[in-house]
Formats: sequence, C-alpha cells, structure tokens
Amino acid sequence: MGSFGNRSTREVITVEKMINLYCKKKHKTQNTRCGDCEKLYNYSRVRIGDCRYGDNKPACSNCRIHCFKPEMREEIIKVMRYSGPKMITKYPILALYHFIDSKINDYKK
Repeated sequence: MGSFGNRSTREVITVEKMINLYCKKKHKTQNTRCGDCEKLYNYSRVRIGDCRYGDNKPACSNCRIHCFKPEMREEIIKVMRYSGPKMITKYPILALYHFIDSKINDYKK
C-alpha cells in the first residue's frame, strides 16, 4: 500500500514517529530518543513484528490479545495519548492509514 508497505510496517513507522514526538517534547531530546524511549520503540517493533496475525493484524487497540507486558503497555498508551492528536498535522498520511487500519477488523478469528 504505497511507500508505507503492509500494515505491520506502517504500524512500526507510526509507533516510531509517535515515540519521537513524545520523547522530543517530554524528555527534551532533539535528534535522538532517550534510553527509555529507545527501549520502548525496540520493544514495540519486536512485538508488532511477532504478532500472531501477521499482515492481517488488527490495530493493537482492537486486538483481543494484548502482547505487551503491562508496564510497556502503560508506556505506549501514554505516548499514543500525547502523540496521537499531533500525528494529524505532523504525519497526516500515517494518521489516515492508522485511522483506516483501526477501523478494519480483518484478522481471521
């Protein structure tokens, strides 16, 4: 689907952009992520890549299986609450794809 690839690829890119926005504002970083945000990004990337639904994965918020550890899930929720609204103006195409992906529930039950 365009230059953003499949759903998993788009989700990793979207999470990366969200974490970057959050880290820049909350942790006052410039061109790099702090250690905690880097850890969260790497953890998220692995969990998205290991999703049992593969390219037919639902948006994590719509999934019945929460594969993030509770403490990491809390962190990514904080990031998404802060960065989600900002994605519309900073990365509108990714925000649109994320919105569409979150409304599609096409994984096999």
